[in-house]
Amino acid sequence: MMSQDEQKALVAKEAVSLILKEISAGQILGIGTGSTVNLFIDALAPHLNHFKGVISSSEASTTRLQGHGFHVFDANEVNGLIAYVDGADEINPQGQMMKGGGGALTREKIVASMSKQFICICDATKQVDTLGKFPLPIEVIPLSSAYIQGLLEQRWGGKVSLRKVKNQASEIFVTDNGAWILDVSGLSIEHPKEFEMELNQIPGVICNGIFALNPASTLIVSSTVGVKRIDY
Repeated sequence: MMSQDEQKALVAKEAVSLILKEISAGQILGIGTGSTVNLFIDALAPHLNHFKGVISSSEASTTRLQGHGFHVFDANEVNGLIAYVDGADEINPQGQMMKGGGGALTREKIVASMSKQFICICDATKQVDTLGKFPLPIEVIPLSSAYIQGLLEQRWGGKVSLRKVKNQASEIFVTDNGAWILDVSGLSIEHPKEFEMELNQIPGVICNGIFALNPASTLIVSSTVGVKRIDY
């Protein structure tokens, strides 16, 4: 039986095969963030000359991509992308996702919105019927943190915590955008599109981790028995 790490490596390899088969040479590819994406970047590296370059959703991914020799464009340098490849913390049967466990949700959503196709890569543990088991990340302007926390608790009954640096409970986690993240647990998100839009209207919210307005168009998912592709 394959371990979760072996499943991630398998799905990353399968995603590379799909990209090389379906995306013509000379394109700019959007690339996300996270442990599965790191494996995808490593597997894609031998084929870097297939691409004109890439756009990255985080400083960490940019560093990894440049280390392999990829040319990383600034998002402002391009008009659009043929595809975006990223993982998910949760994905439902409609291809709607919860993302942001790594803290890059805003940049991920920007790059995803630029792309004609969103290819989600993950292992089967990320598949859920209803989003919300994974805490919902909301990136906020620090000035608004306490106000938004109170609103989330009072209006939606969520349990809210301010994200801290891993293994350093006294240090607040700061995103690549200089913002903070509120993680909201205890939710059952029955209507992801409506909730995504509603959260976006709160003053001080930069972005939330629901990807329902621009869901995945293709899912490549691995399990203990292999890999399968789902098109939405």
